[in-house]
Amino acid sequence: MKPRTRARSVALQALYEIDIAGHPPGQVLQERIEDAELDDNLAKFCRAIVLGIVPITVELDGYIAEHAPEWPLEQVAIIDRNIIRIALWEFAIYSKTPIKVAINEAVEMAKSYGSDSTPRFVNGVLGSLATRQNEIKQALSRFASGSEE
Repeated sequence: MKPRTRARSVALQALYEIDIAGHPPGQVLQERIEDAELDDNLAKFCRAIVLGIVPITVELDGYIAEHAPEWPLEQVAIIDRNIIRIALWEFAIYSKTPIKVAINEAVEMAKSYGSDSTPRFVNGVLGSLATRQNEIKQALSRFASGSEE
């Protein structure tokens, strides 16, 4: 597994635990990063993802709900929702990951962690979101200042 892919995977695990169990993000991150033995740069990237997403889940989920209207957000699997959140955060806020890379990474995570239909669902929602990348980026720009790696 490529290093940044591994960091995204650890971030996904942390976000899933935060969603499912409500554990504090700082504690979850520390435990997941230690368990995965991420080096400092990857740990920093992983933290940026999780700490960038947690405070704005409502905003990110609004875009997800808008682009997956046939699936009410509460019916979208937690893992699927977090995979999409990560990719959306990467291309709308973090802005250092090319949109195609963010989508490809999300689809690969969907293949590893989701159900059989997850990759297609994730790709479809992110493809739809990608067509509005500039609009979303502008709307979420106020959150970008805290997303430095």
